[in-house]
Amino acid sequence: MGRLAGKIAIVTGAAKGLGEADARMFAREGATVILTDVDRTNGERIAAEIGGKAEFHYQDVRHEAEWKALIDDVVARHGRLDILVNNAGVVTVGNIETQTADDYRFIMAVSADGTFFGCKYAVLAMKETGGGSIVNMASIASIVGEPNVAAYCGAKGAIEALTRSVAVHCAQQKYGIRCNSVHPAGILTPMVEAVMRTAQGLPDDAPIGPVPSLGEPDDIANTVLFLASDESKFINGAAIRVDSAKSVVEGHFG
Repeated sequence: MGRLAGKIAIVTGAAKGLGEADARMFAREGATVILTDVDRTNGERIAAEIGGKAEFHYQDVRHEAEWKALIDDVVARHGRLDILVNNAGVVTVGNIETQTADDYRFIMAVSADGTFFGCKYAVLAMKETGGGSIVNMASIASIVGEPNVAAYCGAKGAIEALTRSVAVHCAQQKYGIRCNSVHPAGILTPMVEAVMRTAQGLPDDAPIGPVPSLGEPDDIANTVLFLASDESKFINGAAIRVDSAKSVVEGHFG
């Protein structure tokens, strides 16, 4: 039996990158996986490739009503929700002087608002069926100083703090719900590649030049899988760094 056998999981931002890796790994470990994204074409393709019990739902995580509808539907059809991975996120390049207000609001809405709504409705569902695991995707950008993605740092910092609040609330209420955050360094995903092209002044379809050592999506998915599984039953409110020590050495972005 797989490590998530019989579990019902939602993974947001699952049409590419880290969310795709999470969804594929969860399915291999026996979970029924609901992939959500605004990218319907890739999301439906990936769900079809996974096969089995994988399904795709269009979702814009910025909107509370879509969260309520999604989780109500999942619970109605599957009986419960065991796992939520709040993975959806966006980034644009900009320091505190150059980042625009529109960029700031969009990044915060997707990452911080989306994670807040996800936690809210997941807790309401999970507490009725004995608990579950919420994994929030943060970043080492919430831990170290990264000057060139200012709004992204703010959003990931909000996610880290919210995670602790949710974890303590659920522990005090004895809901059996755990909430942890994962903090990757640079991982080779389409989003990171896009940021690097911007930094290097390259067009969207150009190959990126030499880059610092990057992790692979499965490096993060393995950690998310552990936190989603019952193997991590005594881990709650933790901020797990997955960064090969890059957040604890000088010049980690060099």
